[in-house]
Amino acid sequence: MYLMEGKTIMNYQNFNAKTIDSWCDSGWEWGKSITHEEYNNAKNGKWNVLLTPTKYVPHEWFGELKGKKLLGLASGGGQQIPIFSALGAHCTVLDYSTAQCDSERLVADREGYEVDVVQADMSKALPFEDETFDIIFHPVSNCYVEEVKPIFKECYRILKKGGILLCGLDNGFGYIFDETECNIKYKLPFNPLKDPVAYEDSIKNDWGISFSHTLEEQIGGQLEAGFVLTHLYEDTSGSGMLHEHNVPTYIATRSIK
Repeated sequence: MYLMEGKTIMNYQNFNAKTIDSWCDSGWEWGKSITHEEYNNAKNGKWNVLLTPTKYVPHEWFGELKGKKLLGLASGGGQQIPIFSALGAHCTVLDYSTAQCDSERLVADREGYEVDVVQADMSKALPFEDETFDIIFHPVSNCYVEEVKPIFKECYRILKKGGILLCGLDNGFGYIFDETECNIKYKLPFNPLKDPVAYEDSIKNDWGISFSHTLEEQIGGQLEAGFVLTHLYEDTSGSGMLHEHNVPTYIATRSIK
């Protein structure tokens, strides 16, 4: 699928990558890297990370991190990967945003650890060999990909047997509302590439091109790929009307190969 931007035809993933770069330049919450103090705290065993907006991932979901090969999938920005590195994991991060990749390198240089930074599109075949990683950490991001099932198949391929997939997932419910979250405006599935109104609003409001996905696609997609679901929890968006009414719009899942 392609977008028309002026007279230039642009792949929607390239468009999203540039949009996220601009959000980072404007101080986007998920583009702010951790501080030196937070890194040192992690080295001393005091740490938490997020897959979804507000609830911390239980430490027991990870198991022992020291010496493990961990992939941060669409997890750039210098937020989680520095913590995993401080805990002794050998980390790789894949992200399509130049700004998010740059943040990873800056934090690694500042703190003196090594990280492999791969700038790539997760909607394509992942550039890793079979059974490379022990853990994949995948925060909320597949809402920016039209087809998500292939991502889970690729995750299954590159994980070692017994490997862990940790995902943050948007359950799609929030997409029916306008920006005030007080009025129902859109039908599901939300897909700006197929809905001119959703497309126009996405561009006008600087949302990027995002997509609603069902639990059938996301949890069902993990199961179809061969994963065994072991744990999950729900979360809110952290702000807005739905959050104020404790309406869960995100799910975190832990699955194993």
